[in-house]
Order: sequence, then C-alpha cells, then structure tokens
Amino acid sequence: MPDLWMPGATRLDIGDHQPTDGGPAKAVPHITWDRNATAAKPLALVSYETLVAYFGKNAAGRAVAPHILWDPFTGRRTQFVPANCRSKSLADQAGGTRTNRAGSVVIQVEALYFPYCKVEGKVYPRLIDTPCKGWAELHAWIKSWGVADAWPNGRPENCTRNEKNWETKSGWFPHAAVPENNHDDPLSWPAFPVGGGTTAPATGTATPQYEPFPGAAWFRKNPKSPIVTAMGKRLVAVGCSAYEDGPGPQWTEADRKSYAKWQRKLGYTGVAADGWPGAKSWAALKVPNV
Repeated sequence: MPDLWMPGATRLDIGDHQPTDGGPAKAVPHITWDRNATAAKPLALVSYETLVAYFGKNAAGRAVAPHILWDPFTGRRTQFVPANCRSKSLADQAGGTRTNRAGSVVIQVEALYFPYCKVEGKVYPRLIDTPCKGWAELHAWIKSWGVADAWPNGRPENCTRNEKNWETKSGWFPHAAVPENNHDDPLSWPAFPVGGGTTAPATGTATPQYEPFPGAAWFRKNPKSPIVTAMGKRLVAVGCSAYEDGPGPQWTEADRKSYAKWQRKLGYTGVAADGWPGAKSWAALKVPNV
C-alpha cells in the first residue's frame, strides 16, 4: 500500500478521518488565493506558517482543509489528513456527486500562492512562474495512489466541469473543473514530471515519457499499481525476465528477481543488485509513463 502520509511532509493530523466512496483515483489542485493582487498592485505572499495554522489549528480552516499544503517557493509540505480519507476543500451539494469522496482517493493539494504575489521583491503572475520546488516529489506520491497523469476535464488554463468525466476517469481535476464548485483556481499548474525528476516546459503541454522513480520504500510495501506492470514489461523487453506468467500490477518476488537481472546487466553486484529498485537503475530502465 502506498504511504498514507507523504514522506518528507510535516504531519499535522486534524482528525475527522472519513473514507472515500471508491472509483477512479483523483487529485484536485487548488491555490490558497488569500489576497486579491493585480499586476498594477502586487501584494506580499501570506506566510506558510499562517496557512499551516489556519488549516491545522483554526476551526474554520479545518472545515475546508486539504490533504496537503504545498509551498512552491521552498518545497515545504504539511499534510492534514491521510491520503485514503476525504478532505473538505471542495463544495459538496446535497444529492449530487460527493465531491470530496468521489474516488478511491481524492487527494487535494493547496499551493501557497495567489496571482501577482510578491516574494523577495519578485512578482509571480502565475503559479507556473514560481520555482515549483518539491513538485516532482509531490507528484510521485500522488501517482503512487493510482492517480493518472491526465486532465480529463482539461488543464487549469482551459477546463470544463464535465460531470461524466469526473465520475468515470482518473486524473487531475482543477478546482475549476469539479462539478458543484464555482471557483476559478488554480489558473495554472506545473506539468507532470518527465524522466529523471525534471519537469516539462512551463506551458505544461509536453507529455511525460517515463515514470518518475516512486521511491525505494514504495517497492518494499508490495504495491499493486500499473507502474509495476509497466516496469515488468520493460524488464521483459530488455531481456531480464524471471516471470513464469508474465508481469502484473502486484509486486512479487518475480519482479524483484527480474529487476536484479537488470541491475546485474547494468554492472551492479552484491547488495546493489538485490532486486530492489534504485533511482539510477530506474532511470536507466525508462519505464513508460502510465
């Protein structure tokens, strides 16, 4: 099972853990948008500590808290509820789709940002103009929960609120693309990372080629994910198969033995060829994006 709490994030558990309803795995990006600045009148960014206290310790903030608060300027992250529980950042009208629960996970991320915020004297018109520090790690963790690298209702710059897509497809749904909601954020969002942990150009139009490394600890939890299948198919393709029935989504000893063959093919020996994936051997394998 993937990590309920994101590795490297500060944990500030606000309780009130309630399950999701099941269905396609989703992620919902937001921006905090706590000030209305303009190009003519930029305003200083509200501090990370202020937002952490609001979502984590203030009753009104806890009532709308996301899973993760992400600071794209420093890479800091604070998590308020575990990944497999609903959070409360979306409006949810009675009788319709239960927006905060409509998936196996509905992981909601609030980026600490508003348009034309000013940080250390520099003005940032769009979120994708920020350094986006920590995005690759955040993306990898969310992807480990089965969230597809797709925008079923369109990227934030041009999206719709198609309810059928919301109900039937996995992927990233901007707050502006979620049924029953009327917010316009996040307005932009960084592109999905490509191989090697880098990101595509700021326009966000490039399609990622390879799966980013999910992390060594992820494999030791016997994950079940399309990523494992894609990895197995690559191992077969490069002549490193130890499978009897072919690769599948559940990590098994056959996957580990196959990966050990790959490590030996790269020249690794001893404990460096024990079959547990590492970042360098994973990048060399070039697992196709799923």
